[in-house]
Amino acid sequence: MKIVVCLKQVPDTTEIKIDPVKGTLIREGVPSIINPDDKAGLEAALTMKDKHGAEVIVLSMGPMQAEEALREALAMGADRAILLSDFKFAGADTLATSTALSYALKQLDYDFVITGRQAIDGDTAQVGPELAEFLDLPQITYAAGIDYKGDGVFHVTRKVEDRSYVLKVKAPFVMTVLSDMNKPRYMSVPGIIEAYREKKIDLWTADTIKADPARLGLKGSPTKVKESFAKALKQPGQLYEVDPQEATKIILDKLLEKFVL
Repeated sequence: MKIVVCLKQVPDTTEIKIDPVKGTLIREGVPSIINPDDKAGLEAALTMKDKHGAEVIVLSMGPMQAEEALREALAMGADRAILLSDFKFAGADTLATSTALSYALKQLDYDFVITGRQAIDGDTAQVGPELAEFLDLPQITYAAGIDYKGDGVFHVTRKVEDRSYVLKVKAPFVMTVLSDMNKPRYMSVPGIIEAYREKKIDLWTADTIKADPARLGLKGSPTKVKESFAKALKQPGQLYEVDPQEATKIILDKLLEKFVL
C-alpha cells in the first residue's frame, strides 16, 4: 500500500498580524506549523501503515523553509518527503496550487491521496477537490475515519453537520480529512535523528513535474487578492439581571432602537 499525504506549512494564525499599509500578512518572525487538518491526514496514513503496512509519502509545495514541516513529518514516521519549490510556483491560488500538485502526483504511484479539509491561512477547502478533479479520481471530503477492508477497498466515515455516512470506495481515490479525525502522534527521538541525519528531501521543480508554466503561479491563478484585513472585534455586550417582564421590555427597546421593529 502506498499513501501520499499533501502537507502545507502555514503561519500559526494565533500570531498573525496584518500590514496596515499593504494589507498583506506579516510572516516575518511568525512561527510556522503543519496545517492541522493536514497533520490529521498524516496521522491517518501512519495509523494505516502501523496496521496494514504502507509506504507514506509526504508532498508539499512552498519555499525552502517548508523543509521543516517535511522533516517533522519524517520524524513522525513518513518514509519519503518531496518538496515542490520553484519561483514559477510563486503567487499560486488554489487552482494553480492543485495544478502543480496534480502534476507531481502523476509522477508517483499510490493507492490513495490524503489532504486536509482546508488550510487555516486560507479556509477555502478547494485544493483537495480540485486535485481529485485533475486526477480524475473519486473523492471523499470531510473524512473522520478510514478502515481498510482488503482487496483495495476502504470504508471511509464522512462527517457532516448533523450526521455521518460510511462510504465504500475502491483505490485509487482522494480523501480530505478533518482535524478532529484523530490526535497526531509526537515525533520520536529516533525519528528526529533519522529525519535530520539520514533521510533526504527530494526537491522537485516545475521542470521535474513537467508542468505547463502557463498554469502555474501567478500566470495560472485566475483569482487575485485585492485586500487582506483583520476582523473587527465586537464591543462586549451588556448584561442585565432583571425579571422576565423587564427583560422583554429591554429587548423590544433595543429592536426598536436598531429599527428591526
